[in-house]
Amino acid sequence: MTLHTNLKHIDSEPEYNEALSENENVMICCGRMGPMCIPVYQSMIEMESTYQEVAFMDFAFDSPAAHIIRKLPECSGFMGLPFTVYYKNGKIVAATSSIQTKEQIQEILDREFT
Repeated sequence: MTLHTNLKHIDSEPEYNEALSENENVMICCGRMGPMCIPVYQSMIEMESTYQEVAFMDFAFDSPAAHIIRKLPECSGFMGLPFTVYYKNGKIVAATSSIQTKEQIQEILDREFT
C-alpha cells in the first residue's frame, strides 16, 4: 500500500520508529493519492534539496500501520487529509491537516528546523 511519490515511504511501525530515531528533523505526510494530498507531496519533493537537514517521508493513510499517525493526540481533531506531522528529535513540534501551500510548509520548516 505504498504511495506513488518520489518520497521515502514508511510502510510499517518499525520503519516509522527507525525514521524518528535516525533523523533529527522529520516531516511525515500521511495521506492518499488525492487532490488534497498530491500538492503537499509535490511541495515536499521540491523542498528536499533546500532542506537537506529534514527527512521528508510519506505514509499511506489506509495502511494498517498508519494508525500511529491517525491516533496521535495532535491529530485527534483533524477532518481532512493529509495529516502532516513534523518531528524534532522524535518529538512532535507541529501537525497540520488538509492541503497546505508550499509557503505554509516552509514557514513550519523554518520555524521548527532552522
